[in-house]
Amino acid sequence: MRWVNGHFLSLKELRNDITNCISVQIQSKSKNKQFIKNERGLDMFDLENHRFERCKNRVWLSSPTMHGEELQYIKEAYQTNWMSTVGVNINEIEKKICEKVGCKYAVALSAGTAALHMAVKLTGVSQNEKIFCSDLTFGATVNPIVYEGGVPVFIDTEYGTWNMDPVALEKAFEIYPDVKVVVLAHLYGTPGKIDEIKTICNKHGAVIIEDAAESLGATYKGKQTGTFGDYNAISFNGNKIITGSAGGMLLTDSLEDAKKVKKWSTQAREDAPWYQHEEAGYNYRMSNVIAGVVRGQIPYLEEHIAQKKAIYYRYKEAFEKVGLPVQMNPFDEENTIPNYWLSCMIINPEAMCKQVRSECEALYVPEHGKSCPTEILDAIASVNAEGRPIWKPMHMQPIYRLNSFFTREGKGRAKTNAYIAGGSIGKDGNPLDVGMDIFHRGLCLPSDNKMTEKQQDIIIKVIRECFE
Repeated sequence: MRWVNGHFLSLKELRNDITNCISVQIQSKSKNKQFIKNERGLDMFDLENHRFERCKNRVWLSSPTMHGEELQYIKEAYQTNWMSTVGVNINEIEKKICEKVGCKYAVALSAGTAALHMAVKLTGVSQNEKIFCSDLTFGATVNPIVYEGGVPVFIDTEYGTWNMDPVALEKAFEIYPDVKVVVLAHLYGTPGKIDEIKTICNKHGAVIIEDAAESLGATYKGKQTGTFGDYNAISFNGNKIITGSAGGMLLTDSLEDAKKVKKWSTQAREDAPWYQHEEAGYNYRMSNVIAGVVRGQIPYLEEHIAQKKAIYYRYKEAFEKVGLPVQMNPFDEENTIPNYWLSCMIINPEAMCKQVRSECEALYVPEHGKSCPTEILDAIASVNAEGRPIWKPMHMQPIYRLNSFFTREGKGRAKTNAYIAGGSIGKDGNPLDVGMDIFHRGLCLPSDNKMTEKQQDIIIKVIRECFE
């Protein structure tokens, strides 16, 4: 149900707004666009009857950008026959990432998820032990907790960086003071409020697992992400700022931890003349071939960040120039430098048209001067470009629907009352569930660093049209 013009609209009514349209077409007086009228008399922009200039080549959300050196190192692995999980490429990337990020040890693994799993294992999580975790993030941040038998407890987001809210974290510790592990993710390449979160964790004797999978190259107060946690993970997945097509790393300043992860990631084989095992192991080590791709990518990290930054500010300046009622994904300009991995936008609340999402589909009713993520993503797709919704918060996911969730005012579940108005708005007048609000109003824009300015102009134009 949604409150519209003095009464609640049910999902059925919203569906009727979209599907029960009469076949009368009118011309907009201000724009030569095709509209249809629904039975409520609302003018609806019809994408099928409006032809935008299409991008000749597909513009991806974020695809790999190759430079040539990658092939050289892959060929080197092939020619020397070091095709498995040992070789010069692995040694070199572990060394170079340590130098670039500023940590002492790096262990190259098959995925960022594997690195997070190893980090959780290093904490010694026991069966059914609660772990606090970022809520507005990808599932790979959370799932390794479950691998080790832990129970994720989700901490809501703050509007300033779209990352874990320190106030909500403190509220969670008030209810669960014995929690000893906090998993912190940096969303879309933007560092969170690290000092505040570290202060809270130190106060309660909790260690931090830093998920820097999306933020390689980003800095907080001049220091690289991936160095603030007790255990840290980065990713080289195909869509990341630099890639190996796959792969990730555990970063640490502990030699003992690095040795443990190298052992666990190669099936935990003991020092014996035969294959002997005293603990469970995993096939998580990165191959020397994948490491060759990463080795060729590392020198281009700063170049990729600069290209992503240019994309972010072209969107920002274009939207501000025409006064679109939207904001770009924010960051702490005083203390942080993002890597701008994905450019995102959020629609101002007053500029949102009616939009409802079920588990697998979305419905919306277009309105003049308003839009929503579903309409904009459809429009972007119509010009041969790829956007996507903001990550759906973990506490909203079916698999974690029964897990605890904390907002800045405490427990976040079951806050409304059928007989008493309110519950979804906080004492400060803002939505109580910030992650849900960002998911509802936000979207990820095409952010591929091979996108041309002309292609980006086409995307900007079609977004602008959605609000007219």
